[in-house]
Amino acid sequence: MTLPSVTEHAYRCGEHSTFYLACGPADGPLVVFVHGWPELSISWRHQLPAMGALGFRAIAPDTRGYGGSSVYPKHEDYAQQHIVADMIGLLESLKAEAAVWVGHDWGSPVVWNLASHHPERCVAVASLCVPYRTLERGLDACIPLIDRKLYPLSEYPLGQWEYQAFYEESFDAATSCFDADPYATIRALFRSGKPKPPSKTHVTARVRKDGGWFGGATKAPDMLRDDRVLTEIDLKAYGDALQRNGFFGPCSYYMNHAANADYSANAINGGFLEMPVLFLAASYDYTCECLDSDLAKPMLDFCRNLTKITVNSGHWMAQEKPVQVNAALISWLTRHVPQHWPFK
Repeated sequence: MTLPSVTEHAYRCGEHSTFYLACGPADGPLVVFVHGWPELSISWRHQLPAMGALGFRAIAPDTRGYGGSSVYPKHEDYAQQHIVADMIGLLESLKAEAAVWVGHDWGSPVVWNLASHHPERCVAVASLCVPYRTLERGLDACIPLIDRKLYPLSEYPLGQWEYQAFYEESFDAATSCFDADPYATIRALFRSGKPKPPSKTHVTARVRKDGGWFGGATKAPDMLRDDRVLTEIDLKAYGDALQRNGFFGPCSYYMNHAANADYSANAINGGFLEMPVLFLAASYDYTCECLDSDLAKPMLDFCRNLTKITVNSGHWMAQEKPVQVNAALISWLTRHVPQHWPFK
């Protein structure tokens, strides 16, 4: 079977430009994939042709600060309300009223905010790794959900989220470490998942204590590429984009917790989601840890039509386990979103 080609596009609204990839028939039902940190539209390279081959119009943008999209000079330019507005603009440029939205990492708060603020624009919503009613509401919303057996309050006040405070406290140090060698940064970060001893804390919990990422080093360690996640071509695409744009924009997503919390508070319907929702939890994601902690529990009360599936994967799920992710998405769309299926 020959898969449909993935094509490059861009749209401009005023001074803002969004680059995006597309696959599938132009008139197919829309599925929009929103990447996280520090990724690109190519993070969905395994999903786009699979969905396009089924007759969907699959779209994956570079969000602001990344790749071919607009880069902004201030932290506040990367607050969630602006990212959501960019996605609404993208939808309108495609002359579509609504879409299925799929997010991962920082793309998850984006699709959760779309669902809670603009439900008329959401046929359904899916998230990889980050559950609803957590990060899109600001860092403070995540703190009560920490596994305190693993992360005692006295030692790890922010649990596995300690690294996020490091951006707020030492932004230049965090970004300079990444910017020193973006290719090494990607090789070090994009690793497949594996089980860890239950009593071992995750590296993100130690970033503040260490005085930075990678044990406080001034640059990422020189590691071999993990070919279970990335090819050499993928690595070059990520590294080239981050070398060109820098990490200021991507890391500024972590600098807007208060603004994001205020924005989230304006969700309609009390924040309850009526549309079909899919959540894919990663067994070996120890930052967005949803199996032993309470991180995913608020979502259970606020999603009226929830499907939850666990994938034996690390954080980079769409790239590490594309077959399982594609199968979960397609099965869910078939069962719970039949009105949006290309061939009825």
